[in-house]
Amino acid sequence: MSIIREAFKAIRITLIMWILTAIIYPVFILLVGQSIFPNAANGSIMLNIKGRPIGSTLIGQEFTSDSYFHGRPSAVNYSQSKKAQPTGISGGSNLAPTNPELKERILKQVEEIENDNKQPVADLLYTSGSGLDPHISLKAARQQIERVARARGIKEDDIIPLISRYIDGRFLGIFGEPGINLLRLNYALDLQDINRQPN
Repeated sequence: MSIIREAFKAIRITLIMWILTAIIYPVFILLVGQSIFPNAANGSIMLNIKGRPIGSTLIGQEFTSDSYFHGRPSAVNYSQSKKAQPTGISGGSNLAPTNPELKERILKQVEEIENDNKQPVADLLYTSGSGLDPHISLKAARQQIERVARARGIKEDDIIPLISRYIDGRFLGIFGEPGINLLRLNYALDLQDINRQPN
């Protein structure tokens, strides 16, 4: 009889733990997220002026045109559509520091940056752990101002206030470094171009 009693006790504990961890806890987290942090809980989706989603401010996107600020290199494949949209896959290249392929990629990027008479900056050379980092450092942004201004036919002084506006500070004021959200900055540049065009 003690074996049956112990079996029922184990089943009861399993059911209680299942109800707590598979139902009560997820529902609690969902309610907290939707009531206190609804934007972040729903993916921090950014909408354009027509109300259409253009991406998430939490996920990096690939910008290749000279008229945009470029983000960190990514080992993650992005969609092949004209508008950069991540496939949702996260991860690094898993290449060891001694891997010749990694060294070749970094040296190629260093050469491209130096050909533009710029000093290589770490976050324009190395991928992030997830491959989806949506930010670049202030130093990396400053290095790209001249190229973006030239491609858009505007003054560098027109871009600097936008960079200052889209700086995200340290998490909780102490963790990490300030960074510039690329999606917000590049979309603000597009809006600035639209506003500059004569009606």
